[in-house]
Amino acid sequence: MQNTTLQEFKAQIAFRMAENTRIIQQCLSEVDEEEFWIRPNSASNSLGVQLLHLCGNIRQYGIAALGNSVFDRQRDAEFAAQGEISKDAALKKMENTVAEALSILQAADEEEMMRVRRVQGFDLSGIGIALHVCEHCSYHTGQIAFWVKLLINRDLGLYDHLDLNEA
Repeated sequence: MQNTTLQEFKAQIAFRMAENTRIIQQCLSEVDEEEFWIRPNSASNSLGVQLLHLCGNIRQYGIAALGNSVFDRQRDAEFAAQGEISKDAALKKMENTVAEALSILQAADEEEMMRVRRVQGFDLSGIGIALHVCEHCSYHTGQIAFWVKLLINRDLGLYDHLDLNEA
């Protein structure tokens, strides 16, 4: 039996990852295939690159490191992509990657969540890995939302279903 603090931590990570996924899905529904691969400038990434990068990062941290498996990440290839995968296929890949990572997170016991691993030069516990995956996904979700707003020149209404002024 897991302690209630760990259960709550996992529930909050799952909630945030679901929110990030919902926002990314909503954003990408507003753009076509061509827009999905546009780079705003040579120093910035397309929406497609953002999704492939998220998949690589989540797989490296949340699946391989937390799940104690091997993953040979091709990080440079994530950033070099220019349309090798469709928008729908990239989105499905991200959804499946998030689901797999959350499954591993839910299965991890307290010992695994406290055990330290080395990932990309960082020494992180399972808790640190879960936090990294969540904050990294949130960071890129914000970038995706911003880039889509620039492309479509209007608000995305991401929280129209909520009263954000409610106490």
